[in-house]
Amino acid sequence: MITSRAFAGCRYAVLGLARSGLATVEALIASGAGVTAWDDREAARDDAMALGADIGDPLVVDLIGFSGVVVSPGVPLNRHPIAAHAREAHVPVIGDVELFAEARAELPPHRVVGITGTNGKSTVTALVHHMLESAGVPSLMGGNIGLPILSRDPLPEGGVYILELSSYQIDLSHDLACDIAVLTNITPDHLDRYDDFAGYAASKARLFNLQHKDQVAIVAVDDDPSKMIASRISHRLHRVSAKDIDPVDQVRWPALQGPHNAQNAVCAIAVCRVLGLNDEQIERGLATYNALPHRMELVGEARGARWYNDSKATNAASAAPALAAFPPAPDQRLHWIAGGKAKGDGLEACQPWFGHIKRAYLIGEAMEGFAAEIGDAIPVDRAGDMATAVAHAAAAVQPGDIVLLSPACASFDQFKDYEQRGDAFRELVRKLDA
Repeated sequence: MITSRAFAGCRYAVLGLARSGLATVEALIASGAGVTAWDDREAARDDAMALGADIGDPLVVDLIGFSGVVVSPGVPLNRHPIAAHAREAHVPVIGDVELFAEARAELPPHRVVGITGTNGKSTVTALVHHMLESAGVPSLMGGNIGLPILSRDPLPEGGVYILELSSYQIDLSHDLACDIAVLTNITPDHLDRYDDFAGYAASKARLFNLQHKDQVAIVAVDDDPSKMIASRISHRLHRVSAKDIDPVDQVRWPALQGPHNAQNAVCAIAVCRVLGLNDEQIERGLATYNALPHRMELVGEARGARWYNDSKATNAASAAPALAAFPPAPDQRLHWIAGGKAKGDGLEACQPWFGHIKRAYLIGEAMEGFAAEIGDAIPVDRAGDMATAVAHAAAAVQPGDIVLLSPACASFDQFKDYEQRGDAFRELVRKLDA
């Protein structure tokens, strides 16, 4: 695990004891810090106590003298009382990524890449990691992807830490100066956590404000909010665009098809060039990359159709590029499974690609709202749940068709998270031809 002498003798409160919270407790205690931990779940509190933490609710504990309150990114600071309680005690509210930033001085010489954006950041993170690994550069993924960063063993000298960063994780960071910071795009999302879209965009922009003047910013300028952020960056800046990718080249990268993956690829290429990879190493990484689970993941073929799991598309702006990736050839061949817990952004971003869709199978709380938005543009099947949607699609497909789960919604109405939703889809598909 990653530890630091900077934490020794300090006291921290840790609120939220899921995977990253428990990793934080363990790393702080191994560093010689005192920890007061809390979670509503008794089993999680028992796990923290077994690691050596004291148990106490930070909302009740007197926080004066604490070095920080470490919260899960899932804690909504705009409405959770811990923010005001910590502020009254003059104690910063931070995340595990901030602790990593504070521990960097004691790690072997390395570089940090921070990747944010509304959509594409997971793919860019995984793609950069794969390209570096295939080139023999020690690297690991952390932040909003993979294992908690503090639970990982430090990289050897010359290693690269690649962090996927949500806006929440950036909000909880104060010393995270990334050697390379990347913005993929910005579209409305998570507006329940911010006063408005401008506040959400400002959170993303803050990643660049934390950088030093000799560090590198990479911004994909395919949308106006990202262009605006790029215009305000005064240190080393690389502007990139999906238009920079030649479609002839993209054909050679099987897991990176569609316009959204052109943007993902151009961001990853820019990162790897700054890190010193040559064209041959970059091309090899692009050609051998495999898609992440739940992100345009080819589950397999069944009933003559190809089935894709894009469960991580939790808003319309994320689902739209997936729809765009399957144009009619020459007739519509795309069966679209969508719906879940709506985020309030509707299907406007998807509407330009309705012409690609043969039939839509709608599920979850958003079913009737989506059906009303679609109207007569696409034949609609009100399936209601995932099992019914898969069964109806399986009965309707013809050889050469595509079935795409790209919900444009959160999962919480029927599943605990997008991963469980994608796993359920994958299992249903595998049973079709069993």
